[in-house]
Amino acid sequence: MARTVPLDASALAWARERFAEYYARADVPPPEKIARREFAAFPFAGTAMMRRHATLRTDAEFRAFLAREAPRHVYYSSAYYRRPAEPTMAAKEWLGADLIFDLDADHLRGAESLDYPGQLALVKERLLRLVDDFLYRDLGVDPSRTSLAFSGGRGYHVHIRDDRFLTLTSPERRELVDYILGIGFDPDRAWEQHREDVRAGRTVSGSDEGEDAPRLAGHLTVTPRLYPPDAPGWQGRTTRAVLAMLARWQREGAPVAAAEMADVGVEPGLAKRWANLLVARRGGTRIAETLSLDVFGPRDASTRFLRSMVVRTLERAKIEVQGETDAPVTTDVHRLIRLPGSLHGGTGFRVVPLARDEVDRFDPFSDALVPDGDSAQTAVTLTQDVGYPFAGGEVRGRAGDRLELATPAALFLVLRGEAALPPSPG
Repeated sequence: MARTVPLDASALAWARERFAEYYARADVPPPEKIARREFAAFPFAGTAMMRRHATLRTDAEFRAFLAREAPRHVYYSSAYYRRPAEPTMAAKEWLGADLIFDLDADHLRGAESLDYPGQLALVKERLLRLVDDFLYRDLGVDPSRTSLAFSGGRGYHVHIRDDRFLTLTSPERRELVDYILGIGFDPDRAWEQHREDVRAGRTVSGSDEGEDAPRLAGHLTVTPRLYPPDAPGWQGRTTRAVLAMLARWQREGAPVAAAEMADVGVEPGLAKRWANLLVARRGGTRIAETLSLDVFGPRDASTRFLRSMVVRTLERAKIEVQGETDAPVTTDVHRLIRLPGSLHGGTGFRVVPLARDEVDRFDPFSDALVPDGDSAQTAVTLTQDVGYPFAGGEVRGRAGDRLELATPAALFLVLRGEAALPPSPG
């Protein structure tokens, strides 16, 4: 929900005027099934309180609301209601809800050491992995029923309007989040036991083991083997992660491999031997080529290595994905989400709807700026050191500097509390 910097009266009035100019001319797209949605907004005010339970029944009402209110923040419900204007959830009568994923740099591990542009670049990488790897590949989400949006602040939103997810309850949505986090995935299922009758030249996968397995003639060998990298779900994902780790160890050297194995509980001496086998003797390259763990020799050694590395992979994936998606947003069937096409009251950036093939080249410091047709300049005094890569030229300065900036850049700095407008005459 909105986090905004308090502004003095003159800055509030100036910022509201910029927002009003935008909403007077912008063609903000109304959400689907607009009459079933609840709308909420924060005004430009010294003590802003959310106004919610608003109903906008038509596209005309929707556009008139934005032009009249020029809100600092505006949201709509992911849920559909029979009576969205009612003040209680029970009275609204819930009919279903879009499936929403919220990716925010505030929840991203490692983002705390990055500046704002770096955080936006990192969260975009995580967005693409969430969408391509989990939603499209694993869950079979229809891209045509999916819309993405830059949040205008520190991340991205994913809106899924697919009838298969519409009536999922909060616990059922939690199961989707658990799947993305890898919760409940057994590490021992990340590989198969490859069984080979050497004399007969026959092979059978681990799925054929058990009391009813066919008895093969000849000398039987059993070797753990990774699933193919393109296998569905966590099995293929784990293989890709293990292969990436082996490739990285080959680049970074045996000491790094030994240290990382020791970190997950492998005895230091054994970790050094395994690191030498995988890096110096290029056992990791053989695994990448064959997916077989026979480089370790005894079956128990290879299984032990796999289990320790898969556990590491799962834990790392969980940490990264927990940074990727805010679980309470996804599981909340009454969630209010920022309106695509609106302005973010903490930055002045547009909440930009994006197709999947637009995300890679999207640059918030260019593509999320409010169009400035008259190229107006606004004078500001920096209240802290800043440096931002705006498309019209980098904005950089130290606290106390007075700058003449394109108005969208000035709006960004003022709303973030990093610059102040000059005192009004008189």
